[in-house]
Amino acid sequence: MILSGKAMVAGVMGWPVSHSRSPRLHGYWLEKHGIDGAYIPMAVPPDKLEQALRALPVLGLRGSNITVPHKETALRICDTVDPLARRIGAVNTIVVGTDGHLQGSNTDAFGLIENLRESSAWQPGDGPAVILGAGGAARSACVALIDAGVETIRIVNRTLTRAEDLAGAMAPACCAVAWDEREEALNGAALVVNTTTLGMTGQPPLEIRLDALPRKATVYDIVYVPLETGLLAAARARGNPVVDGLGMLLHQARPGFESWFGVRPEVDRELRNFVLGDLRKD
Repeated sequence: MILSGKAMVAGVMGWPVSHSRSPRLHGYWLEKHGIDGAYIPMAVPPDKLEQALRALPVLGLRGSNITVPHKETALRICDTVDPLARRIGAVNTIVVGTDGHLQGSNTDAFGLIENLRESSAWQPGDGPAVILGAGGAARSACVALIDAGVETIRIVNRTLTRAEDLAGAMAPACCAVAWDEREEALNGAALVVNTTTLGMTGQPPLEIRLDALPRKATVYDIVYVPLETGLLAAARARGNPVVDGLGMLLHQARPGFESWFGVRPEVDRELRNFVLGDLRKD
């Protein structure tokens, strides 16, 4: 598509940013809907983030996604931040207001829960959830599950104090569990969510036996490279329903795209296959 002088432009800021699939994803939607617009990657070092964000309205950009390592810092820079992003403690989507103000939000919780609902028969009232990890993704998962109606969440992390801090912030629904008790924590669970990088390509494997996990429990890994992690393969082999992390990536992008380009995009099989084509290069 040839852009006009009135093209709407947004992008993604990270350091590095070359790994981001967001340009391919948003480019697909722009092409599909015939929108006069562009979505660009912007490599911004941490000490230049505020300068780069303040330049968005000056350059005429509609906004930007924010990826690692900038999500927490962006929250402090934005002029306004929605309550959900404050609870999560991070911003991943910024919209430039008509007055040039930077409006921050977080769509990770939305992406996680939409993917789970679309890809499984899981229901919030099915029973306790187990979250592996206690970082930013775990915090988003806690917020998503609490807001969906999950009453009990067990947070399991390699550093127990981090799990305790997160559980305290999300009380009373959450409790902390030591990493060496991770397998016992699966007992009676209806959902397991891996929010760590363990099992990701280039990272150590996630070592956990699923013997105590009920076979009807859903196993969800937010990692999408590889698409089927060791955790998902083990769960599938014993008959548990599984959810991979690609859908979370796709769904979390929808609200930002709508804000910048005026169209509410859909996640469908064609889009998934398009993004998968890029992932298979890794």
